[in-house]
Amino acid sequence: MTALVLKTAVYRGREFLLEGINWSYQNYLFFLYPMIGVGLTLVFKKYIIRDLAKHNVTSLLHAISKRSSIVKFHKTYSSIIGSIITAGFGGSIGLESPIISSGAAIGSNMGRNFHLNYKEITLMLACGASGAIAAIFNTPIAAIVFALEVLLIDLSRFSLIPLLMASVSGAITTKLFLDENILIEFTIIHPFEISDIPFFILLGILSGLVSVYFSRTFLWIESRFEQIKFLRNRMLIGGISLGILIFYFPALYGEGYNIVKALMGGDLQEVFQSSLLENYTHVWYVVILFIGALVIFKVIAASITLGAGGIGGIFAPAVFTGAMLGFLFVFVYNHFQWGEPLSESNFTLVGMASVLGGVLHAPLTGIFLIAEITRGYELIVPLMLSTTISFITAKSFQKESIITAQLAKRGELITHNKDLAVLRFMQLSKVIETDLLTILEDKNLGELVKVISKSKRNIFPVLTEEGYLIGIILLDQVREIMFNDEMYSTPISSFMIMPPASISLTDSMERVLSKFTETGAWNLPVLDKGKYVGFVSKSKLFSAYRQHLVEITAD
Repeated sequence: MTALVLKTAVYRGREFLLEGINWSYQNYLFFLYPMIGVGLTLVFKKYIIRDLAKHNVTSLLHAISKRSSIVKFHKTYSSIIGSIITAGFGGSIGLESPIISSGAAIGSNMGRNFHLNYKEITLMLACGASGAIAAIFNTPIAAIVFALEVLLIDLSRFSLIPLLMASVSGAITTKLFLDENILIEFTIIHPFEISDIPFFILLGILSGLVSVYFSRTFLWIESRFEQIKFLRNRMLIGGISLGILIFYFPALYGEGYNIVKALMGGDLQEVFQSSLLENYTHVWYVVILFIGALVIFKVIAASITLGAGGIGGIFAPAVFTGAMLGFLFVFVYNHFQWGEPLSESNFTLVGMASVLGGVLHAPLTGIFLIAEITRGYELIVPLMLSTTISFITAKSFQKESIITAQLAKRGELITHNKDLAVLRFMQLSKVIETDLLTILEDKNLGELVKVISKSKRNIFPVLTEEGYLIGIILLDQVREIMFNDEMYSTPISSFMIMPPASISLTDSMERVLSKFTETGAWNLPVLDKGKYVGFVSKSKLFSAYRQHLVEITAD
């Protein structure tokens, strides 16, 4: 139902703002509306929900890896309200990420209220997200694939049935209540021709390169906005920049699915509508330049919208960019008559899947999304071929996707690699042992023996007065002389050795495990800027590893 509310509100809001406007000055409203939307969204985030956190898939992955899959309660409604304001006033973003965020928040908070464990709450989160995707696109299979491929939920007996039920429920709700004009559906007009395969391969390569451009541009612009400290400045810079883009390219206004539908129907007039070039759709090089500009500027417009403070996602911008690329590819080919004409609609659809799969690093999501919204699998072969090539190309240039890059950089990303996933869930602070008795550097053997008599461990850290670790003493080193009182005046420095390595409080668990592997040690000290904190033992590490592994994988 949240998807129904969101899509309907944005669709009707667009009609209300644009219907009946005098076209002679509509472009000036295109310049003004996005700034109003971003401004209102910022006010909503700062003063009403009092949280400037992002409402995207990246934040969900962070919740899964670092917050025990707990999503803040306000995201059950704040994602929807914020995206209605942002997109309703023309912000060049997608509605999919906010609805996924809202659905995931609903599932997560239901799981928390019923006191479920981590595995079950994560599944509830994924069910909410997949149900939302199924509702907004009417694509139940793609919704499940998204949960497995992007949210990194493992398919098992435990997870399959709930995901299926959530996706089916979302799709049924859409069919029952959503206006047909709002649904994103396309009909395949031309059959797939085997002779088109070389061109789909080439489109896949181009889509992969565009995906890299999309991801890197988005991340760069987002990082630049994060450096602007004052929200007012963000809003002004973002609002003015976005307004200028939409003033010259009105097709960038909002999600853009209406433009994609027009393109699929061969209606270039609507694509160019309200632009300064709307009377030049018959000039071939103007069409190429205009559509090419949309490929370049859509990601910039989306990045500015989100960077300035809007709430939305990159799902729709990626699909829009792919559609423009696919159409541009076949338009150029057909115009210069380099061979038998290619189907504009088929290549537009395949371009949508290819760029989406390349941007998200989720080829299956792209493939099944387009296959389902076309209500058939006529294009399944070119979809698989082009999207896979796009993914491989994008992956060659950029290891992480647009939604995982920042998490991977901070070491907070979980993966399908069970070993790495478990290590990401583990926290160093939970495996530090602090029951080892310490001794100061100026003490002698006699005083050490007194400490040994009270200790249950066989390692004794040697510290300075300020608490800095300067070495360790092993029980085996003094065992043979500890009862020889003639040796009691011997300084403990005579028995002190340096540990083979030390662990910093800032080390990731992968780094901690690496140090144990490199040194072959069973125990290593933990330091905080040189000061002693405690020890980590390999046995405690493996015990914690086993516990997390069971929590993550058990059905």
